[in-house]
Amino acid sequence: MNPLGRHLLLDFYDCRTHTLSNARLTKKIMTSAAKFSKAHIVDVVFHTYNPHGVSGVVIIRESHLAIHTWPEHAFASVDIFTCGQQINPQKIQQYLQKHFQAKKVKATIIPRGF
Repeated sequence: MNPLGRHLLLDFYDCRTHTLSNARLTKKIMTSAAKFSKAHIVDVVFHTYNPHGVSGVVIIRESHLAIHTWPEHAFASVDIFTCGQQINPQKIQQYLQKHFQAKKVKATIIPRGF
């Protein structure tokens, strides 16, 4: 039996610091990744922390993409949850890795809801 969803947890290391500290750019990359995977965006919320860092979520009909950045460590933590089989979370991973210019990625995928 197929799982109801797939939960992809990503740790991006050695990313471009400028991107991780810029909420507008991070939001654009995350929403573009959702569109690239053919997900249906429902809502988008991003927040900038002082002195640095960004958190945001792209709610998609198929579930969500979330990010938390630590520019001072060139690190981003990304959470991609997709329901059904139409959206490929690894496709989103590849898009984000390229646009955040991550030199190292740790990925864990968890099937959800058997």
